[in-house]
Amino acid sequence: MNPQQKKQLFVLFLTLLVVMIGFGIILPIMPFYAQSLGATATHLGLLFATYSLMQFLFSPLWGRLSDRVGRKPILLVGLAGMAVSFVLFGFAQTLWMLFAARLLGGLLSSAVLPTAMAYVADSTGHRHRGKGMGLMGAAMGLGMIFGPAIGGFLGANPTVPFLVAAGLALLVVGFAAVFLPESLGREVRDRIRSQSQSQPPGSVHTRVLRELRGPLGPLLGLSFLSQAAFASMFGTFALFTEAKLGFGEAQMGAVFAVMGLVGALGQGILAGRAIAAWGEERVTQIGLLVSGVGFWSLLLSYDLVSLLVLASGMGLGGALITPAISALLSKRTPPERQGAILGVFHSFQSLGRIAGPLGGGLVFDLLGYAFPYVLAGGLFLFLGLTANLFTRSQGTGARSAPSPSSSPASCASLDRSYPPDRS
Repeated sequence: MNPQQKKQLFVLFLTLLVVMIGFGIILPIMPFYAQSLGATATHLGLLFATYSLMQFLFSPLWGRLSDRVGRKPILLVGLAGMAVSFVLFGFAQTLWMLFAARLLGGLLSSAVLPTAMAYVADSTGHRHRGKGMGLMGAAMGLGMIFGPAIGGFLGANPTVPFLVAAGLALLVVGFAAVFLPESLGREVRDRIRSQSQSQPPGSVHTRVLRELRGPLGPLLGLSFLSQAAFASMFGTFALFTEAKLGFGEAQMGAVFAVMGLVGALGQGILAGRAIAAWGEERVTQIGLLVSGVGFWSLLLSYDLVSLLVLASGMGLGGALITPAISALLSKRTPPERQGAILGVFHSFQSLGRIAGPLGGGLVFDLLGYAFPYVLAGGLFLFLGLTANLFTRSQGTGARSAPSPSSSPASCASLDRSYPPDRS
């Protein structure tokens, strides 16, 4: 990477790190906080699913909008929205207020991740694309180390962690506004706006369905299924450890911190190197298989140490999947559609985060604490064994040739705005 690319990724790394510290603070607290207001395991699944539903609906909109107006303003809107939702959640007095806060938070915060990933695509060439995606995953993983630990420490007063998270989100708004440069050139934005005016009418979500039927559809389907399997634990993991091991907020803070550490190391160090050595397709398959074994192994835990060790294996598998799939999608997408396609990608991930917690919560209530992990592990192993059906190239050739409407002049502007690697 050239120095400008490294600077851009460093600033974005710090931005996502602070964001995920704020997000991680609430994880050990939210299930118990919601229970104090009368929530069941099914309600907890619905809380996570509500947030993800809004992300599913709005991630493609934000991603496409970032293609037209630039990455930075959309990123700032998402960060400010996270702060507002944390404040509302912390002062909620009833269950419906929790749902209202999650709806608003999902709507606005859905601008953050697809825009950040599109920013990475703007700032890296093919050679370092997987490394860049992994670096952003490492920032999120590190945030998940410190955030849950802080949340567990502050959990004596359930309102305080949410206010601290809101303060961190506002802090990073100011940081990004000052230090984060725009990654998408004005010429590219003007070209995208002119192209969108000439396209046939149709909603963004009609185009989402069109992408599912297109050559990228299998990858999007794999993203949905793997995310659903992983997200099935979101609403039930604290309840699982409480029922099996008698854990509370403090122990959950430690567990999430260790999982965050494994995720950070996996995405920041291992994912990029593994992708460079074996390719995105093989790394995706390895991540799926490791995740499946990890979910099943959780049932063997008997104390805090054993749970930490076994949860680390599960976290390592998850750390490989998302960078590999996102890098593969990005490489098969033309430069002028990075925001739109990565928005669709995060939309399908959000759809998985809707189905996963809902299914996990229902299975937990109906069949017991072990069954969500049995079913999720089985789905991961099935996906790992059939991964080639999802990841093999469908003949897109998207990055090797300009789109049909491209002119030589417009292609030149794209080349200037999407610098190649020179390292």
